[in-house]
Parts: sequence; C-alpha cells; structure tokens
Amino acid sequence: MADHTGQTPLAYSASNGHAEVAKILLGRAEVDPDKRCNNGSTPLSRATGYGHEEIVKALLEHEGVNPNSQDNRGQTPLLRVASNGNEGLVKMLLGRKAVSPNKQDNEGQTPLMAAATRGRDGVVKILLGRQDVTPGTPDDRGHTPLMSAYAKGHKRVIELLEPLEAVNPKRKCEFPILACI
Repeated sequence: MADHTGQTPLAYSASNGHAEVAKILLGRAEVDPDKRCNNGSTPLSRATGYGHEEIVKALLEHEGVNPNSQDNRGQTPLLRVASNGNEGLVKMLLGRKAVSPNKQDNEGQTPLMAAATRGRDGVVKILLGRQDVTPGTPDDRGHTPLMSAYAKGHKRVIELLEPLEAVNPKRKCEFPILACI
C-alpha cells in the first residue's frame, strides 16, 4: 500500500529513522523492500539520504534490495551518501560486493565526483582506496572530479586527486579560473 507520492510504510520508516518499524516491515512477506516512490527513490535510497545507518544495514541484509537502484535523477544510494559526506555509510555500502562505485547519474556524475564537488575529502579518500574506482571519469559537461575540486577550491580533495589525473594545458574546459586542466 502506498500513498499519493508512492511512499509505502517502509519508505516512511526508512526516511524518518524508525529502525524497529522498518525491521518489522522487512519481516513481512508482502512488503516489497525495493518498492519505488513516484520520484524513483527506494527505502534504501531514502534511508541513506537521511543517514539512518541501522535501517541501511537492515535493508542491505535483505536479499530483495538492489543497492545500485537509481532514482528518477539517476542517483544511487552510494552517490547520495558520498555527496552528503557520510563516511560510515559509504563504507557500509562499499562493503556490499554488488555496489558499483562508478555508477553515473543522469548528468554523468559519479559518487567520486559528488564527493569531490562538495569537498568531502574523507569520502574521496575512501573511494580512491578501491582499485575499481575510476578517478578521471568526466560528467556530461566533460568535468572530472579534479576539475570540480579546483573550481570549488577544495584543497584537500585536490591533493588527493591531482596525482591521479594528468594535468593537460591544452585541454579545453568551462572554468575560466583554471588555466586549464
């Protein structure tokens, strides 16, 4: 059963941090743990967006949950927590083998790009600790995580990314303050 926005009782409990209610609902056979709301979000994406670790853990343990589900904007739970800077949830999600750390949203943004753009150096460090993360992946505008970190002035993120992406003085970009990378 869902309301006019497509939210189910599980989605509400995931959003509001009601872990005990979420666990009861997850124990019921008729509850779809991956049911999408009208905006495409799932209980997992809602719980990660609000930083509810206990609920995220319970959802990740449920076999019916897709940890790479994308909402209508193409954002995955990992991209959302990377953007928010929640290092604990980033580690929790990356602990699940099925989680793709390079999945791009509708604008081509990866979790690394989201973290770099917002200066989440702890999350950037965690993501770069994985061998399967591609640090130079550009978004749909052609910007890389390093370019975004330069544009936003995130010094610690730049220090983490710069050794991984070659500086190219002939590369064209949209950032006039960069002499271009």
